[in-house]
This record gives sequence, C-alpha cells and structure tokens, in this order.
Amino acid sequence: MKMVYQGEDRVYGNVPHASARSEDRKVAAAEAGIKQYRLAVVILGILCVIQAAVIIFLLHSLLSERRESKRTNFDVEAGFNNLTEERDDLKMKLNNLAQGRWEYFSGSFYHISSIEKPWQGSRDDCLEKGADLVIINSKEEEDFIRKFQKVMWIGLTDSETEGTWKWVDGTPLNESYWNSEEPNGGKKENCVELQNFAFENSWNDVSCSAPVYSICEMKVIP
Repeated sequence: MKMVYQGEDRVYGNVPHASARSEDRKVAAAEAGIKQYRLAVVILGILCVIQAAVIIFLLHSLLSERRESKRTNFDVEAGFNNLTEERDDLKMKLNNLAQGRWEYFSGSFYHISSIEKPWQGSRDDCLEKGADLVIINSKEEEDFIRKFQKVMWIGLTDSETEGTWKWVDGTPLNESYWNSEEPNGGKKENCVELQNFAFENSWNDVSCSAPVYSICEMKVIP
C-alpha cells in the first residue's frame, strides 16, 4: 500500500532504496551472463560436431585413397606379371625359331618336319617346339601351305566324334578344302592330311596311324 504524508508543503512516499536497485541490476547482469555462457556452450558444441564431421570425412577420404592405391598397385603388378609371361613365351618361341627351318606368313611361323610320323606323334613334336599342327583359317593360308608341295598332316581330326571335324584348339571346322569325294574314310580315317597340293581342294582323311610328314604352326600374332 502506498502511503503519502502531507505537511509543511512536502510529500513523502515509499521510494525504493538505492541498494535494492543495485541488487536488481546485479541479478539482471548475472542472468545476461548466464545466457551468454549458454550460447557460447551451444556454439562450442556445434563447432565440435562440425570438427568431428570434418575429421570423419578426411579419414574416409584417406582410407578410400589408400584402398584405391592398393588396387592400382595390384593392377600394375598383375600387368607386369602378364608382360613377364608374354616375354618368356616370346623368348621360347624365338629360341625355337633360331634352330632353323621356320618360315613366316601372316602372323605365324611354320615348320615342316623331316621325319614321317603318325598324326599324334607329329602333334607331340609340334607341341615340344611351342607350336601345334597347323590350323588353316583362310584360302591364303591354304595356298601358302600347298606351295611346299609335300603331303603333310594338318591339325584337323574327328577322333572324338565321328563326322564332327575339329581343329587341335577345339574350334569347329567352318571353312574346308576337301578333295573330291572326301572325307570318305568313316571311323577308320579320322585325321587329315594335305595330299593333292597341286589343287586348291587338297585335303584327304586318312588313318591317324599312317606315317606322314607334318607342318607345325607357331602363332606370334593372335
């Protein structure tokens, strides 16, 4: 309740004491300080979260780069090993060629045997040289082989399935140069020789046990 006293032309009321006003200011200042402190704590927390996110991102990037680096190193090592194998294979082929009697044509070297052998024995000799019995893929290759004017085994047989002719690499026969009325030997004649070399169609089926010269092919260009 507000009390007013009158007298001697003066008016007195309940006016707050100066010390009370000072306490109020201190409380207000303290509350402001607490709010600022809380705000600073929140901002610091946000900064910590951002810093943690940045660190996680950098670690993930670093690990990804390391994994990629390992993968790249593995690919390089595998490529180097492949090159080494190809080099060794080429070295073996060149060593064989150095022994003589090889002739080059269209990505392959060819070797004519000096001894007559059955078909499998002739193939074994070719394999020992790093080659195989010849696979004829074109008319040009057929003409090239005929020019040697020699009866020779080629790498064609139907030993696995009668009537199904396959080359020594397992591929089926697509382009053929059979002599007239060939093949005609049935189950008794399962291997093929180049016989009538004077003619384009020069192939003849014959018993695989017959002694015949042979021609090996060593591919240097796949």
